[in-house]
Formats: sequence, structure tokens, C-alpha cells
Amino acid sequence: MTAVLSCQGVRKVFGEAVVLDGLDLDVAEHEVVALIGASGSGKSTLLRCVNLLEEVDDGMIHLDGAHITDPRVNPDRVRRKIGIVFQAYNLFPHLSVLDNITLAPVRVHKRRPAEAREQALALLARIGLAEKASAYPDRLSGGQQQRVAIVRALVNSPRLLLLDEVTSALDPELVGEVLDLIRDLKADGMTMVLATHEMTFARQVADRVCFLDAGRILEQGPPEQVLDNPVEPRTQQFLRRLAPA
Repeated sequence: MTAVLSCQGVRKVFGEAVVLDGLDLDVAEHEVVALIGASGSGKSTLLRCVNLLEEVDDGMIHLDGAHITDPRVNPDRVRRKIGIVFQAYNLFPHLSVLDNITLAPVRVHKRRPAEAREQALALLARIGLAEKASAYPDRLSGGQQQRVAIVRALVNSPRLLLLDEVTSALDPELVGEVLDLIRDLKADGMTMVLATHEMTFARQVADRVCFLDAGRILEQGPPEQVLDNPVEPRTQQFLRRLAPA
């Protein structure tokens, strides 16, 4: 069966720094893959390359078997099939929640405004924020803003959802509401790749954990294997540093 996402020998260099060094990764349909590793290991860069926000220097990325890193490919068409959410919520402060969610579907993807609004309101109702549709981002908590950002990425019914440290900027008491939404998406069968520094997050939502080191996947497997019984000394060292004193 064709993987939803397939990265083959992906290499990305910034100046003299090799950030991705021939990285290989396949993600099956409905699978949730968590990327862990130290800062600079390549997690966020990989997500940006998948969403074509960065050009790869070598290797190939396929989405449902289509070569999306071919220079002849229209990036906007690819991005219609991929949702991405960053650590910073990136909501437009001068637009209401509803307008933030429907802006891209209407302006970029040329969907009918009524159709986009209907889907956005349905998604907001599902996450318990229907009453916030006309509110502005500064009237929302951090957890609410991040949930709106995730809904914005979902409104085009993406084939793949990328999550880049989506809980890192939140106060601890707000992390749970974002985790609940991601668990719901997993239950729905959404295919996801998420970069995280939070091992509890990775353990709770991932089917597979990949430890990145120096731009390569050094170790991967089920969360209980990688997080509790890592094989590679570098993985063991990384996890020891995260353990509470």
C-alpha cells in the first residue's frame, strides 16, 4: 500500500550546516508519527520541507505517491492537501475567529464563502468554541487560539496534518485542551506528523516515535519501546537529560 507521506534521502543544508542528512521516513494512512530530538536535529525543518516552505537540496518527498518536490509542481496545489500548525498561533489579530478560519479557503482555494463558513462553524462547534466565532484572537486563551489554528488547518480537509511544537508556547494548564483535540483527530483517522519536546504528548498520541539526531532518524518504534527502552546510546542520553532530577 502506498504511504501517505514518503521522504527518501531528503537533504537540506543552510550555509555549511547540514540540517537534514539523507533522511528517510514513510508515514502510513491513519498513522500518527512523533518526531523527537534536540533543538537543531531537523524536526521543524523536515515539516517545512514536507509543506514546501523550504526547498530540499537532494532527495524526494512523495504525497500519496506523487512527487511533490519536483520543481515543476505547483506548491499551492500541494498545500491544499497538507495542513500545518506552528508553535506560534499565527492568527490574524484584526480578523475574527471565523474570518481567520475561512480566509484561505475563500481567497486562495476559491471556495464559496457560505460553504467555508458552514464547515468552519461545524468545526468550532465540535471543539467547543462555537460561541467564539465572532471574537478576536486577543480575547482567547492560548489554548483556545491554538485550537483555532488547528481548525484553520483542518478546514480544507487535508490528507496530512503537520504539527510543529503546538503545545510548547502554552501554559501547562492549557496543554490538555489541545491534546484532547489531537486525540480526537487521531480517533477520526487523521494522518499526522508532529514535532514535540514533550514526551508525555508523544507517548499519548503517537503510533510511532522517531528520534532525530544530526538530521537523520537514529531510532524509531512504538512509544513504549523508544521512550522506555531505547536501544541507541544517543537516544538514551537525550531522554536522560529530559528526566526530572
